[in-house]
This record gives sequence, C-alpha cells and structure tokens, in this order.
Amino acid sequence: MVDSRTLRQAPDGRFAFGVGRDDEGRVQVEITTPGGRTHVHAIGVQSRDFRIERVEGVPQSTVTPDPAIAARIAREQASVNRARERDDDRADWAAGFIWPVTGRISGVFGSQRIYNGTPRAFHSGLDVAVPTGTPLRAPAAGVVTFVGSDLFLTGGTVLIDHGHGLSSNFLHLSRIDVAEGERVEQGQVFGAVGATGRATGPHMHWGMNWFGVRIDPQLLVGPQPGP
Repeated sequence: MVDSRTLRQAPDGRFAFGVGRDDEGRVQVEITTPGGRTHVHAIGVQSRDFRIERVEGVPQSTVTPDPAIAARIAREQASVNRARERDDDRADWAAGFIWPVTGRISGVFGSQRIYNGTPRAFHSGLDVAVPTGTPLRAPAAGVVTFVGSDLFLTGGTVLIDHGHGLSSNFLHLSRIDVAEGERVEQGQVFGAVGATGRATGPHMHWGMNWFGVRIDPQLLVGPQPGP
C-alpha cells in the first residue's frame, strides 16, 4: 500500500507505483505478507533540478483561452483523467519499455514551460522531434483506453494502459490507427507523429502516469539505441 492505495502484484512479486515531480522526503510502502504480517519500508525520494524551457510562436488562444474554450479543455481533460484511473490486473509494464520513436530530444519531463512569455505548468512528458507521419510504436503492450482525434490542446491523443495504473499518453498525433478497447503489443504501430493541438512543430510527446501521478518515461526506457 502507498498513500492509502492498495497496489496490485505481478505473478513474480513485482509491483509498481509512481512518485510526483515535486515530491520529496520519504514514501512509506506498507507490505503485508501472505501470513498477515505487515512491514513498512521508507523509500527516500531524491530531488531533481528541472530546466526552464521557453516556447514561442504558439497560438495565443491556446495559452490564454476564452471561457468557452477553457470549458472545452476542462471537459476533455476530465475524460483523459477518467481513463487514467483504470486499474487492470495486467502487468504488461513488467516486460520493460522501448522507445516509440528515436531522434533529437526536444523536450524533457518536468521542465517549466513558458509559452509566449506566459509561465504555465511543467512539461509532463518526453518530446522527440521527428517529421510528421513518422510511425509511433507502442513502448509496451497494453490496452487502448482513450482515443481523441481533435482535442484542443493535445490534438490527436492516445492513451495505452499497461496495467496496475501505469499508462502512456501520446499527443499531437497526425494519424491514429487504433480504437478504444483494442489491445496492442510492444512495438506495434498505433499512429503517427504530428503537430496537432498546441504544438509548434511535429514531434512525439510521450507522457506517463501512475493513475494521477505524472512520471518521467525517460527513467523507464533508458538511453536511445545506437544507429
């Protein structure tokens, strides 16, 4: 158990949970053995320094939306958040992760984003700059839990649930090849890179969540493979 949430356990005994960008101190993990004994482990959280990224040329309507657009954004985000609460007893994440696409890293998790001079929330994923139409491959197996072709901020959007509350989200897609409820295998093409929604150029945005906690996919996937 972590933060009052009971964790699922994979057949090999592994379990997954996430720690937020600004968390610090220690996380208490409570483990109950099959015999009923409870052990509490305190895991230290190491703080990180995050860069500041200035993004210019974004349509101002996406930075300071009018009330009607703000309401649309809130509705769309609520739908995405509901999908992230799925808690399947699958451990697809346990097989590890691969890069959905490789190339120049143009944005990193956790950086403070300043759009057209206006500070906004931290960047929630990993960006790789590649041309529009570049195929995207599933980083791990899972079930597609959300598909949106034209969200205001994120454009073409796909969520893949890897089990135990761990999910990947891909934004700004130019093409979507999967439907909600469909299972995908690691390495399967599920869409293509684009620049839809609030984007200044084509790139892969790969975000990861443990339920509502945003986590850094780069910590799980490791370095890009060589040529």
